[in-house]
Amino acid sequence: MTVEGRSVLICLCRNGEPMPNPRPALPASLFRFVVENVSGVGLVLGALLMAASLTPSLIPRGEGVQGVLAGVCFAAGYGLAVLLRWIWVTLDLPLLHGRTGRQVLLALATLATLIVASFLAQATDWQNDVRAAMGMAPAPPELPLMIGTLAFLVAAALLILGKLAALFVRRLIARIAQVMPRRAAHLLGLIIGGILLWSLANGVLFSGFIRTADSSARALDAVIPPDIQPPSDPLRPGSPTSLVAWQDLGREGRNYVHTTPTAADIAAVTGGRTMQPLRAYVGLNAAETAEERAALAVAELDRIGGFDRSILVVAMPTGTGWLDPAAVTTLEYLHRGDVATVAIQYSYLQSWISLLVEPEYSAEAGRELFSAVYRHWRTLPEGERPELYLYGLSLGAYSSQQSLRLYEMIDQPFAGALWVGPPFVSPLWQTLTRERDPASPEWLPRMDQGQTVRFTNGRQGLSPQDVWGGIRIVYLQYASDPVVFFDPGSAWRRPDWMETPRGPDVSTELRWYPIVSFLQLAFDMAVSLHVPMGHGHLYAYDDHIAPWMAVTQPPGWDEAGLDRLRRHFQGLQAQQGGSAD
Repeated sequence: MTVEGRSVLICLCRNGEPMPNPRPALPASLFRFVVENVSGVGLVLGALLMAASLTPSLIPRGEGVQGVLAGVCFAAGYGLAVLLRWIWVTLDLPLLHGRTGRQVLLALATLATLIVASFLAQATDWQNDVRAAMGMAPAPPELPLMIGTLAFLVAAALLILGKLAALFVRRLIARIAQVMPRRAAHLLGLIIGGILLWSLANGVLFSGFIRTADSSARALDAVIPPDIQPPSDPLRPGSPTSLVAWQDLGREGRNYVHTTPTAADIAAVTGGRTMQPLRAYVGLNAAETAEERAALAVAELDRIGGFDRSILVVAMPTGTGWLDPAAVTTLEYLHRGDVATVAIQYSYLQSWISLLVEPEYSAEAGRELFSAVYRHWRTLPEGERPELYLYGLSLGAYSSQQSLRLYEMIDQPFAGALWVGPPFVSPLWQTLTRERDPASPEWLPRMDQGQTVRFTNGRQGLSPQDVWGGIRIVYLQYASDPVVFFDPGSAWRRPDWMETPRGPDVSTELRWYPIVSFLQLAFDMAVSLHVPMGHGHLYAYDDHIAPWMAVTQPPGWDEAGLDRLRRHFQGLQAQQGGSAD
């Protein structure tokens, strides 16, 4: 208060002693708020995690992705140290103060700076090591400077948010301490504060992101480019005689139907008698439920004569509804067009988002489509119906695997399946990988009884001399695909796929680091398509040839014909960019 023009500080006392302030004061300035109580151990631990993040992982990282990753790793290390210090203080253990504390802080800050500088100097060589394994051009020499700048900005932003969260928790603890013992107040305040902050992040921020992504994807799915017109061919969905309207196919469905090869296209490469492949597709807007879309897909397939072909494939698309032409077109050429494929869309979102928020939608769609096709297929005379196969890529591989109910088909099983880039959450894939021959690597498992299931990267794992049983299932996966080999347990243990021998496109410099490897693989999944075709999650045309040959056993091919087919597809993939997964 002010008395006669002078400021007077009034101290509330109890029995002559100053009373504690019932709530912590807000920071006097933003600068003081940011720098007060800096943790020297946090700087060093953050620097170590950031340094480890610069080392190679599965996918080459540009300056943007690597800068964000490095900043996140620094903040994670610093946050871990702050949590440990909080536990230390709660246990009433001593801390360094005064001049000694400042000297130690300066020494630790210097050590952290040297660690970061030393590892940044090696960042270009490490990224070039991964790039060389995938045949990519070297990274620019200024990469360390760009990474360091972005990492600093990201780490600073995250630490400020962390400070704000810590301030909120401290104020909450101070409130609780008025009615509870101090240690109990600390524990309860931390728990309640964590729940409230998680609810804010998950219920507001994450939900808002999902709503925005969904509305954007929905709008993009409805766009019909003027150069893609409805087909007039009655054998194509969206035509005037089709059961599915052109606008109800969705963006990826329209592209898929539009790019169906003709019999002449196939004959120009394969020679001999060919047919036009049949592609039945039902978009998400064509019906309300997965069951209705599946029934519509079967009706459309029957309308165009799909059940009269030799090969029938139940295909599950990726999250956006995209079907990989590298797989579908390869099969159509191998069988000279005598193929029908049926698929339904179950989402607008990219696979990694769908996997986070609605994995049950893809599994439900897979079950409904396969059941509907299988029921109709069983009604056909056994000697006249087509051979039935399953196919899926990425989230489509997950939903296709989940579609199987063995008790429904034990007496009349399907002929086989090709599952490409199966996500790490796929239960069947996990079981088979875990039960592989221990002498085989995790990235290319070998089964003790390999008459039903085999694994390949397109070049290894399959042979024309393989002896198969009645059902033939092949998993196509690259050792460098983080969608397949992401492992939540990599935060605290070394994954088996890091053991030697490693895959042909995995860096020998890749090492496991606690926490960091988990974050590296998570970021790798986000950029798993930003690689040359034939690596990461981008599967090459010619790498589908051997799997389809093993699964469907097309007749009439010799090595010269297969070489001609490979050259054709290598020319196609040289023109193609990334996928729409």
